[in-house]
Amino acid sequence: QVQLVESGGGLVQPGGSLRLSCAASGIIFSFYHMGWYRQAPGNERELVARIFRAGDTYYVDSVKGRFTISRDNAKNTVYLQIDSLKPEDTANYYCHARKSGSPPQEYWGQGTQVTVSS
Repeated sequence: QVQLVESGGGLVQPGGSLRLSCAASGIIFSFYHMGWYRQAPGNERELVARIFRAGDTYYVDSVKGRFTISRDNAKNTVYLQIDSLKPEDTANYYCHARKSGSPPQEYWGQGTQVTVSS
């Protein structure tokens, strides 16, 4: 059974930092591209950052320079370091795993809430 379990969300003041973690089980973690998405109320879920199998990364423009995605294949875990938080970063953050193939395989975590407010 595949599980992606996020942790690390919470309430933080503007300008603060958080580190989100996503622990994966039931998959060969190193085979998967890992990503973080977020969804705010009334908005569509959007990709925030992705780290590919080889370790290269992608960030949406709105988070470049503030968010850092990393992975530890030995721990089957992907991280999202979030710095200089803004109120507009408030959302539920979801972990995503995707393996290329025909068909591709993908899995989602249950989400962790990040709230940025003073």
